Amino acid sequence: MAEFTGRPGEVLERLNRLYPALIDLSLDRLKALLARLGHPEDRLPPVIHVAGTNGKGSTCATLRAIAEAAGWRVHVMTSPHLVDVTERFRIAGRLVSETELVATLEDIERVNAGAPITVFEVLTAAGFVLFARHPADLAIIEVGLGGRCDATNVLRRVAACVVTSISRDHEAFLGETLGAIAMEKAGIFKPGVPAVTGVQPPEVMAVLKAEALRVGTPLACRGEDWTISPVQPGSPDSDSAQGSGTQVHGARVNGARINDVQGSGATRPGLLLRDARGTLSLPAPALPGPWQVENAGLAVEALRLSGLSVPEAGWQGVGRVSWPARMQRLHGALAAMLPQGWELWLDGGHNPGAGAALAQALRDWSDRPVHLLVGMKQTKDASGFLGPVLPYATDIWAICEPEQHLALPVESIVAASGGKAHVGPTLARALGALAAEQGGPARVLICGSLYLAGVALKQDGWRAS
Repeated sequence: MAEFTGRPGEVLERLNRLYPALIDLSLDRLKALLARLGHPEDRLPPVIHVAGTNGKGSTCATLRAIAEAAGWRVHVMTSPHLVDVTERFRIAGRLVSETELVATLEDIERVNAGAPITVFEVLTAAGFVLFARHPADLAIIEVGLGGRCDATNVLRRVAACVVTSISRDHEAFLGETLGAIAMEKAGIFKPGVPAVTGVQPPEVMAVLKAEALRVGTPLACRGEDWTISPVQPGSPDSDSAQGSGTQVHGARVNGARINDVQGSGATRPGLLLRDARGTLSLPAPALPGPWQVENAGLAVEALRLSGLSVPEAGWQGVGRVSWPARMQRLHGALAAMLPQGWELWLDGGHNPGAGAALAQALRDWSDRPVHLLVGMKQTKDASGFLGPVLPYATDIWAICEPEQHLALPVESIVAASGGKAHVGPTLARALGALAAEQGGPARVLICGSLYLAGVALKQDGWRAS
């Protein structure tokens, strides 16, 4: 199945024929194209540049929610899309229209004049052109792959950089060790531009610190330069931490678990962030999953380091984040296939680090059976993803949807599961088989691939807004 469809897909398919015969992993092609386009990348509002392996999208969504709560107009460029390519570009708060995107791609095709170029380079150029054309107060740019040689790294003017959680992924391009991968991610560091990172494996943190020192990047590390923790419900500070966004002092913070991802309705503790500027109370993260505490902290700390003046109301955005396919409860056509009282969830995590994070959430689902529907991309480490989650699964179903881009065959998923997985092979057939069992209330989690997540959202009736 093609990754791009519709009118934008027609233009991108033509441009895909210009794919360079030799991939040199340099930025020269894109720099030349941007020069012919009048350097739109230099005409953007203040930019927050976000790299990492896991959590980039959630961090970008939190940055956007904070900025919009502050009353700012916000540009956002993320990848990949889930259902439609227009999801990659949010212009001053609104998704780009198909008409404007197609016109922009056609302009770039004309200016490029048949020169070798990659589709991601074209899409990156399109984002810069769109963002330069429309006024805004902030631009949030997500790295596509790695950092050092990523197309987004042509940016020369950045307000702050973020490096989210780093784990193994895309080893063929980024290197076989965590240190090598971290070196690529650190490639977005720029002299004098503040950067923030969270908890990292020691090998990763050593590389990030060394690169920051070499480049001249002030690097703020969680646990050393800033902290963020949930406030225990019922503690003296829990009321103030429910989301006023005010500065508080002398707060006592306990290691409370955030609200169960199934949404029990229990009071969720707020957060306290501490750094050199003081202590800031924040609302509980809107996105479920214990890892979202750190993603919220990365977004907040990046804005505090950026030099931008965020009004107090902006911090309320932490509690208003929306980001699809990240521990998302589905309620549409797919969910309707399950018996009453069952829950259908979706998560696009697809590498060993994401599997470990999902396992944290699944531990809180011990009150009922958990059925995993897993589909993966051909290049991903299926065993590494499944290893952490299998102990919490009642059963597992291998999925390979016809519309799923570069889907891993179900036989490979069965092998990666140690022979434990049943063959779906589609979402509808697996859900139908589970429904036929007529057991008590259970949870079903679709996971393993953002491309599968896109298929699931489309089948469930979801549309980006």
